[in-house]
Amino acid sequence: MFVDKVKVYAKGGDGGNGMVAYRREKYVPDGGPAGGDGGRGASVILEVDEGLRTLMDFRYNKHFKGKRGEHGMSKNMHGKKAEDLVVKVPPGTMVTDEETGALLADLTTHGQRAVVAKGGRGGRGNVRFATPANPAPDHAENGEPGEERNLLLELKVLADVGLVGFPSVGKSTLLSIVSAAKPKIAEYHFTTITPNLGVVDTQDGRSFVMADLPGLIEGAHEGVGLGHQFLRHIERTRVIVHIVDMSAMEGRDPVEDYHKINEELSQYNYRLTERPQLVVANKMDMPEANENLKRFKEALGEETKIFPVSAITKDGVRELMLAIADELEHAPEFPLHDSEEQVEGRVLYKHELPIEPFTITRGDDGVFELSGAELERAFKMTDFAREESVRRFARRMRKMGVDEALRKRGAKDGDLVRIMKFEFEFVE
Repeated sequence: MFVDKVKVYAKGGDGGNGMVAYRREKYVPDGGPAGGDGGRGASVILEVDEGLRTLMDFRYNKHFKGKRGEHGMSKNMHGKKAEDLVVKVPPGTMVTDEETGALLADLTTHGQRAVVAKGGRGGRGNVRFATPANPAPDHAENGEPGEERNLLLELKVLADVGLVGFPSVGKSTLLSIVSAAKPKIAEYHFTTITPNLGVVDTQDGRSFVMADLPGLIEGAHEGVGLGHQFLRHIERTRVIVHIVDMSAMEGRDPVEDYHKINEELSQYNYRLTERPQLVVANKMDMPEANENLKRFKEALGEETKIFPVSAITKDGVRELMLAIADELEHAPEFPLHDSEEQVEGRVLYKHELPIEPFTITRGDDGVFELSGAELERAFKMTDFAREESVRRFARRMRKMGVDEALRKRGAKDGDLVRIMKFEFEFVE
C-alpha cells in the first residue's frame, strides 16, 4: 500500500532529575553538597533513508517518545545523556506542525536530519545551588520536560519529470519501455493508483527520474477521482510531460482533454503552469490518429511543439527522451514553499507591555486555575517532596507576580489554586 500522508506524535525525552547528596568521606568534615546533574533527554530526529519510498511504516506506529536522561548521582557525577531517537523517512518528506501549520523541515537528500522534538535538559543537583549564605542546600531540580508535538508528514516524490494526462492514455506503458520500472498496465481506468518512479537513460550519458502519476479527471483539484490525492507529487517535478490519446478510442476529444488537464494543473496552485511542458501525442499506431493529430496541431497552433509517439511500437520515443533531457538542462528548480525574503536587520524598541508568563482563570468549581508555559515548566521541574524546593518554587511564583495577581482577582486566605492537576491553598 502506498501511504503518502500521515499524522504522528513526537515527544522528546524528559531530562534526568538532579540529586541531593553530600560528601560523607572519612577525614572530610563538613564535606558539603555533592549531588550531580541529570542527563539530557533524547530528542526525536527524522532522517532521510533513500531506500524508503512510502510512509507505510507510520501507518501503525504513530507515537515516538524519546527516552529520559539518567538521574544525577552522588560524588558530583552527572547522569548519562539519553541516545536520540532517529526515525527513518523517505526522501521528499515535508514535516509540518499540525497545530501551527509551520513548515519544520523539507527532507530531500539522503542522510538529511531534522530535530522535530527536543529533549529536555537535565535538572541541576544541589551542588549547583550552594551559596555562601546556604552552603549545604537541600534541594535539586527535576528534569526539564521534553518538547512534544503533533506532526503532519507529507510525501512528495522526488522526480525530475512528471507524466500527466487522462486515465488510459499510455503513461504507464511509456514509463515501462523507457525505464526498468514495472507498473501495472491494464485496459481499465485508474489502473495506476500509486505513483511509479523509473530512471531513464538517454544513451548519451544523461539520465533523469520520471514519475508516472495516477490519471487526472475533470475536477481533480477539488478532490474528484484520484487526482487530488496524488497531484501533490507533481509539485517537485521540473518538467511536465502531458500525454494525450490521439486515437480517441474512448470517445473523448484530444483537444478538450488537453485543455481540461491544463485547467486542473492551473487550479492546483504551486505554479504548475509555469513549468516547461512537453505535449506528447500517443497511440499514433491506431486508426484515425493521424487525422486527429492534424486537427490537434491546428487547435494548439504552431508555437506548441508536439511529439507524436507510439508507446507500443516505440516510434518517436527516443526523440522524446532526448528532448526531455535537453529541457531539464535549463529547467529551473521550483521551491515548494516561499523562501524568506532578506530584510534589513533593524531593531525597533517600543513601549509595550511584556507578555505575561502566566494566566489566571476561574474554573467551574470556583478554583483559581493557573496556566502558562513558563509557570508549568517551573512547576514540573520542582521536587515537591523536599520542603526547601517547595519554598524555592513559592519564591519564584512571588517573583513572577502570581501572588499579587491572585489578590487582584479576589483570592483570599484558604482559597484553592490549581496548577495543571494539582491544587494548593492560597496563604496570605
